[in-house]
Amino acid sequence: TRIARSLVDAASWMATDRGAMAVLAAGVQQGRTRVTDLRSALDRIGTVRRRRLMYDVLGDIEGGAQALSELDFTRKVIRQFRLPEPNRQVGKRDSQNKQRWIDVIFDDYKVAIEIDGAQHMEPLDQWDDMERDNDLNIDGYLVLRFPAWLIRRNPEYVAKKILKALRRGGYRG
Repeated sequence: TRIARSLVDAASWMATDRGAMAVLAAGVQQGRTRVTDLRSALDRIGTVRRRRLMYDVLGDIEGGAQALSELDFTRKVIRQFRLPEPNRQVGKRDSQNKQRWIDVIFDDYKVAIEIDGAQHMEPLDQWDDMERDNDLNIDGYLVLRFPAWLIRRNPEYVAKKILKALRRGGYRG
């Protein structure tokens, strides 16, 4: 079978919803397939477990969520606590004109969110993160960082912090 069909099958066979989400996200993140190919494969299959979840997840991936932690953030923080929809994976130029990617950004309120997985613990990655944060702060953004495990374990805490930052930036919702 083609890769897109194989990933849809694998997602439907996973033991958990998170496993299914991870399979789809990894396939796109690693450049093995595109969201449009996955959606087409899903459209062609008759009966499949988690069809609704897969369509929802593909929409989130298409919207910029690239990793399972970012999908968790969208579902467990943004949607569950009815925060405004942010932009995801936004590229901004830093002081050396280098393109930097921001996981989540609320441009209207000058709030940027970074979701840190285990790879952010390496010293060079930490410095890269700090440098990006410094440039965003200089540009007037409030940068909030959350470890991926906290988003899964305590999304309410994360949502409250983000809401406080958004209100500081003028959000009235």
